[in-house]
Order: sequence, then structure tokens, then C-alpha cells
Amino acid sequence: MVMGEHYRKNMRDSFMLAVLLLVTCTAGEDPYRFHTWNVTYGDIYPLGVKQQGILINGQFPGPQIESVTNDNLIISVFNSLDEPFLISWNGVQQRRNSWQDGVYGTNCPIPPGKNFTYVLQVKDQIGSYFYFPSLGMHKAAGGFGGFKIASRSVIPVPFPPPSGDFTFLAGDWFKKNHSDLKAILDGGSDLPFPDGLLINGRGSNGYTFTVDQGKTYRFRISNVGLTTSINFRIQGHKMLLVEVEGTHSLQNTYDSLDIHLGQSYSVLVTADQAAHDYFIVVSTRFTSQVLTTTSILHYSNSAGSVSDTPLGGPTIQTDWSLEQARSLRRNLSASGPRPNPQGSYHYGLINTTRTVRLQNSAPIINGKQRYAVNSVSFISAYTPLKLADHYNIPGVFSLGSIPDSPTGGGAYLQTSVMAADFRGYAEIVFENPEDNVQSWHIDGHTFFVVGMDGGQWSPASRLSYNLRDTISRCTVQVYPESWTAVYMPLDNVGMWNVRSENWARQYLGQQFYLRVYSPANSWRDEYPIPTNALLCGRAAGLRTRPV
Repeated sequence: MVMGEHYRKNMRDSFMLAVLLLVTCTAGEDPYRFHTWNVTYGDIYPLGVKQQGILINGQFPGPQIESVTNDNLIISVFNSLDEPFLISWNGVQQRRNSWQDGVYGTNCPIPPGKNFTYVLQVKDQIGSYFYFPSLGMHKAAGGFGGFKIASRSVIPVPFPPPSGDFTFLAGDWFKKNHSDLKAILDGGSDLPFPDGLLINGRGSNGYTFTVDQGKTYRFRISNVGLTTSINFRIQGHKMLLVEVEGTHSLQNTYDSLDIHLGQSYSVLVTADQAAHDYFIVVSTRFTSQVLTTTSILHYSNSAGSVSDTPLGGPTIQTDWSLEQARSLRRNLSASGPRPNPQGSYHYGLINTTRTVRLQNSAPIINGKQRYAVNSVSFISAYTPLKLADHYNIPGVFSLGSIPDSPTGGGAYLQTSVMAADFRGYAEIVFENPEDNVQSWHIDGHTFFVVGMDGGQWSPASRLSYNLRDTISRCTVQVYPESWTAVYMPLDNVGMWNVRSENWARQYLGQQFYLRVYSPANSWRDEYPIPTNALLCGRAAGLRTRPV
């Protein structure tokens, strides 16, 4: 069967699934939004050099996802590449539904020429996020896009509606194709220094944001890069921070913001300057060589183009960044996705049930560069872990295959899975003995960033915790030779990826899976396996469940 026939057949299958969903909807259900995506290769020139990019419906970056709290999203993805493909949803919690998380530990890849339809709900969430391709080094070729979850109309938002809403996807970029970068890592080496920075898929001054003088606009900024933190600033303009990964923040004003790998922020910017064009600047942080790129803030009544040179920003100053991170606070009186104020959840008064200390390292194993957590460098199993768990397939993984704290022992390869009890309340301490910034993400959850500081964490460090109004988020940085502590409710049953957002480190083992388990085996705690779930590895040939 030729590719076009494959595509038409799979689109028919997707249409039938959509019809089934519509027929089963009742008047009381939350709205459904349908997307059909065709994933292809295409020529892109983001840094002036021809590259093989990954496009979604011919676009790089991919289409923006617009949604409202509790919407059901039906996203049919057809893989027209010549290799397997998966999409994951950075920050979307997939409540009770790790089946839709789109990482290899939970999902079989979509084979070339085949289709998979994600059925997910943005349950009890608001905010700014992004999606990305999760296999191999596909992220280095594109395939990412913005993901916005707006508040329901009945929920008050703690600022006036802006005159416009801009998605700003920035990050480092390599001129080498993703397959070449993967070969470098597979060969036992680390990636070279990036070749440049992109803003919405384009190089310097390749993107313009048009505003009307006197009006206020929302910028949703995400670091979608592979290896470096960035700093974001707008020439001559202040930024009012209003949201951090789904949490309404205390509305502090900043001249610039550090945004670490995988993180997302929303700021309000008022066009209150003279009618000219201004630089929007992104530059790398904590790098010996500073990369800079720009886009343009264009006043619609502009009397002239940008002048001068882009303003400089912070470079290697860790203390400055640490103080800014500590200034991020939760708006206690604002409503989140529900009408109750964010401050009504007293996270600091809940007794923790467990302390987990996670220490990153960069060992050489079998003569090759690897990365590890508590001396364990993750290797993927032949069968996705969630499927092995569901079907009780032995020999795929073992619970407790990663220790709860650093061992100081030699590093080794392992398919590492940590057990966790549903409704527990964990203190997680990320410890970074290395001389570079780490960025950690936990799928399926948000956590409260209660403390961060230099040096070695100890129980006495708890005396400095913010137990009243710290920010909650899903991705957090750990500064060089420092620690970051979070409190996290274990309130989402499933198999969840805990990973470095530095994609080379993630690929070479700085990740593991957290199995949050409920013995109830109830739909109230976790949805059943989807009827359309792809089955592979040792689960191939088994049945999901009747429609």
C-alpha cells in the first residue's frame, strides 16, 4: 500500500473514532476540540543552512493548541516520517491518564505510515505550555509548538484581558541534523556548543510582534531548546510576571527573565514607549560563549526602525539568577482553574510522607559518556513500562531499581523505576554537585518549590523553606553545586517520566520513571487502557479492551 493510501485509511479510522466520541458525548460533558496532524520531513533554513526539519501540517514550529480548562482534545497524529514518532505534552498533567503522555515509557511509538489518536483532557489546568517530539533527538529537528489553556469564562483572572496574546518559543539550535546529533551521543561523546538561538523557528530579526501604542499584551515564553538556559528581555520595556506554568504569580516587575530548559512563563508588556521598533532579545546564560538572537517589537504607528544594538543581559551571574528565582511567588488570592483561591491549598502545613534525594552525575560507562541519577543511568526497555505494568509482563523493570538517595557508588545502566504510593506527599531534593545548571521536569504533576541554595542540602536546610507562598510548577532549575527542594502531592496514578530537560543528558540516561500506584484498580483513580492503544514489544498481539 502506498503512503497516500495509508494516510487516507488512517484518516478514515481517525474520523470513525471522532464520530464515536461525538455520539457518546452528553450535554453535560466538557467541550471537545479536534485536531488532525500530518508529521513530515521538510527543508528548513532557521540559521541560513538547509536542514531536514520535522513539520506538522507543513509548519515549523507546529500549530498552536488553543484550549480552555477541562476541554477534551482529540489529536490525530499521522506519522509520515520514515521512523517511529511520538509527541509529548510538556506540563499537561494527563490526570488519571498517563496512557496519553507520549513518552516511550508509557506509549509505543507511532510506526511510519501509521496513525495514533491522542485523547486527553486538560483537567483543572490553566496556563502556558508546549508540546514536543519525545523520541531520540527529534526535538532538535522541530516538531514542537505552543499549548495554551485559557481560564473558563466563569473564573476570574487577576488582570484585565490583554489586547493580544503572543506565543514565544525560544531556544538553542544546531545546524547538524537530528540524526547526526544522535550519532554523536550514541558514539559516546557529548554535543558540541549550539550554533545559535531561534525565536519561533527563525533566526535574528526573523520574527516581528506588532502592537498598538498604549495597549498591553501577553507574551507566553517557553524555552524549547536542547542544552542551554536563556535570558529574555525587551528593549525599553518592563515585564509584569503573571503566570508560571499554570500558577498565577505575584505580579512582580522585571527587566529580564531567566528561563531554563523546559520552563514557561507569561508576562504582560505595555506598549508605553515612543512609537518606534524595539529589540526583543534572547541570550544564553551560564555559557562561556554568549549566543544572542533578536526579534522585533513593532509599534503599528512606528516612526522608525530599531536603533542602536541589542541591549546586553546577564551572562554567568548565578547569584542574580538565584535571587530572581526566589522572588517567584504564588498569588494567594487569585483563582486558579477552579473558583477557590490558590492560597486555599496550604501546602506547607501538610506532613511529608517521604523524602527523596536525587543527585545528577556525568559518569563514563563502558568507555562512553553517560548521565545518571543516584548512580543509575537509565536505559529504555524493549516494552514500554506502562504496558508491562498493565499486562504484568515480567522481566521488563523492577520497582526499587533506583535508590531514594545518592549512594556514592559507581554508575551503572538500568531501566530504573521508583515506586510511590498514591496520595503520598513527597519532599524531593534535587542535588547538583556539577558545575553547570540542571533543569528537572516531572510529568503528570506540579510541585511547590520550597527552597534552593548553594552547597550541600541537609535536614537543617528545611529551616529556610518557604512554606507559605512559593510558586508551583512542573520544571525547576538547580544551580551549579547547589540544591533545590520541592514538595509534591502524589495525586496522579500512573507511570511518570522524571527527567533532565537537557536533551543530551536525558537521552544518555538522566531520567527515570515514577510509578504512582493505587491498589483500588478503579476508574476513579486511573482510566483504563485506551481501546486504540498501540501495542509493541512483548505486549504485541495482546488485546486492549472492548470498545
